[in-house]
Amino acid sequence: MDITDAWATRAVDPPAYLLSRWLFLRLLGAVYLIAFVSLAVQVSGLVGEHGILPAGPFLQRAHALYGSAAYRLFPTVCWLGAGDGTLRLLAWGGAALAVLLIAGVAPAPVLLLLWIAYLSLSVAGQTFLWFQWDGLLLETGLLAVLYAPSRPSPWMRWLLWWLLFRLMVLSGITKLVSGDVAWRHLTALDYHFWTQPLPTWPAWYAQWTPPWVHRAMTLVILAIELLVPWLILVPERWRRARYAACALLVLGQMAIAFTGNYGFFNLLAIVLCVPLLDDGVLVRVLPLRLAATQPEPQWQQYAIRGLASVLALLSLLAFAREIAQTLPNTRGGLDNPLLRAVEPLRSVNGYGLFRVMTTERPEIVIEGSRDGVQWSEYGFRWKPGEVRRRPAFVAPHMPRLDWQMWFAALNPEGARDWLLSLLRHILAGTPQVLALLGDDPFPDTPPHYVRLVYYRYRFSTPRERAASGAWWQRERVGDLTKALSLAELAPPR
Repeated sequence: MDITDAWATRAVDPPAYLLSRWLFLRLLGAVYLIAFVSLAVQVSGLVGEHGILPAGPFLQRAHALYGSAAYRLFPTVCWLGAGDGTLRLLAWGGAALAVLLIAGVAPAPVLLLLWIAYLSLSVAGQTFLWFQWDGLLLETGLLAVLYAPSRPSPWMRWLLWWLLFRLMVLSGITKLVSGDVAWRHLTALDYHFWTQPLPTWPAWYAQWTPPWVHRAMTLVILAIELLVPWLILVPERWRRARYAACALLVLGQMAIAFTGNYGFFNLLAIVLCVPLLDDGVLVRVLPLRLAATQPEPQWQQYAIRGLASVLALLSLLAFAREIAQTLPNTRGGLDNPLLRAVEPLRSVNGYGLFRVMTTERPEIVIEGSRDGVQWSEYGFRWKPGEVRRRPAFVAPHMPRLDWQMWFAALNPEGARDWLLSLLRHILAGTPQVLALLGDDPFPDTPPHYVRLVYYRYRFSTPRERAASGAWWQRERVGDLTKALSLAELAPPR
C-alpha cells in the first residue's frame, strides 16, 4: 500500500463546505464582537476628545500635511466627526453588527459594514490599533465579505487557506532569516515566557522547566509554523492531512494562549483554521443540515473570481516583501506600487510574530508626588508592576495601554509623544485616561509632579518565590524623566 493511502479519502464526490462556512462566519462574528467591545471600553481614554492621542487633532494634522490626499491615506468615517460620540458609536455599533453576523442576518452586507467600522477605528486609533492582529482581523474580514454569498466560493476558500498559510509560515521564516541567535540556537524560550508583553501565571511555571524542555518546545513551535502549514495545500484526495494540520495549528494556538495574553489573536487564528474542515467532518460534532442555495448570478461569480485574483496577487507580493524586509541589510526592499496603493486599507499584510526575541525586560513605572520628595507608584491592571501580584489571564480582551507600555519600555524615545500626553492627563486628573490605569495612589486630587522611572524585571526563581511570595524580581535602573509639573507638560499652542 502506498504511504499516501493512509491520508487519502475514498469519497468520489467533492467535499462540501456549507456547514464549514456557516461555522466560520459565526465564529468570526464572535471575534468581531470581542474586538469591538474590548475597544469600546477603552476608546475614549485612548483616542477620544480627552484621550491620550485624540483622533480629531490627528486627522486635522493629516489633512494639513497631505491635503485632500489625506482622505485616501487615512480612510475612516471619523472624517465626519472624531469625538467620543462617534468613536463609541463605531465601537458599540460594530458590536451590534457582530451580533447580527452571529445570528446569520445578511452576512455579506453586515461583514462589509464590520470591515468599514473596524478600519475606521484602526485609522483613528493610531499607534494603539497598529497590532498585527488588528491587520489580521481586517484582512480576514475583507476575505469573508467575498466568502459570505450564498454558495461558498472555492476561490475565496483557497484565499482563506492561503492567509492561514502566510500567517504561520511567515511567523516561522522571519524567525530564522532575521539572524536572531536565540532562534538559531533554540534558546528563545529561555527568555520568551518572562519577556513577552503580558505573561500569564502558567508562564512562570513554563519558565522553570528544564532547558531541554525549552529546546523541545522551540522545535515544536518552528515545526508547527514552518512544516505543518504545507499540509493545507494538499490535494482533496489527501484532505485528512489537512484535518491533521487544523488540529496541530489549533493546539499550537491554545498553547500560546495558555502562557501569554495576546488579545483576540489566538482565537482569530483558530477561527481561520475552521475553513480547513469540510462538512463531512464537522457534521459529526455539529449535526446541522443546511439546504443548498441557488448559485449567484454568473456576473457575480466572475466578479468574485476577479477580486480573488487581485487579492491573491497582492498577498503574494506582501508575502515576498515581508521575507525580504526581514533579511539582514535588506529592509525597505521590494517596494511595490500596488502594495503602496492598498496599504491604507490595512487588509493585505505581512506577518511575523517575535522574529527577534527580547532577552531583557525593561519596564516603565509612573510615579506621582505632591511635594517632589515622597513618590507613589501608579499601578496598571495587567502589565507587571507590584512584584507579588500574580500574572493574570486577560485575553481575549486587549488592554491596549498596557501593551503599548511594553513597547515604550523597549523604545522610550519612539513613544515620547504619547507618554508625555499620558503624564499630562494624569496630572490633570482626566477620568477617561485614569480609567485605563489600575491603582491610583492619589484618588482625591491629582499629584503636583510625575516622573517616569526605569526598572529591570525578571521572574522570581522558585527559591525566591518560596521565600517572599513574589512572582517578579525588579531593580531600579534610573529615571527616564525629571519631576514634571502640569505647566511643563502643557501642549504647544
